[in-house]
Amino acid sequence: MIRCLSLQDRDRMYFIINRSARAYQGKIPDDCYHRPYMPLPELEQEMRRIAFFGWEEDGELVGLMGIEPIEDVTLIRHTYVLPGWQRRGIGGRLLDYLRQTVTTPRLLVGTWAGAGWAIAFWEKNGFGLVPDKDELLRRYWDIPPRQIETSVVLGMEVGGKIKETGRQINTSLGLKSKKCT
Repeated sequence: MIRCLSLQDRDRMYFIINRSARAYQGKIPDDCYHRPYMPLPELEQEMRRIAFFGWEEDGELVGLMGIEPIEDVTLIRHTYVLPGWQRRGIGGRLLDYLRQTVTTPRLLVGTWAGAGWAIAFWEKNGFGLVPDKDELLRRYWDIPPRQIETSVVLGMEVGGKIKETGRQINTSLGLKSKKCT
């Protein structure tokens, strides 16, 4: 089941992100990997501007994905599924759900160049590597130069799927509120 996540989910989100991010160890540059991968204050800051949605199994949150509309694009942010729940279609279902909420003509996602499994996931779901990744990372993300150097951006045109503006979510998706806060 997909649901909107809130500050009440913070601790579980923190666990999912940091447990899942262990896959990066040895795959991304050592100077970019640290534990915890995302400290709690950083997660709280991200939650103030990103609409997060999660996948629950038997009442337990096991995966999450966020979206952040910026200017003329929507960023997919922080996609994590607990290792024991991966390869069961959870990421794809979250993506399909969020794709319906997009208010811009283009979706972008950034990931580490060394995370081949992540790149393969996005390509399997219709995204393609974009050539102007450095420019896009500088314009839409707030990340250090080293991360720009070691990352890729994948994109997808979603043309005409404009529903509402900002963080507004289409109520036909089964949410009680138009906003995910």
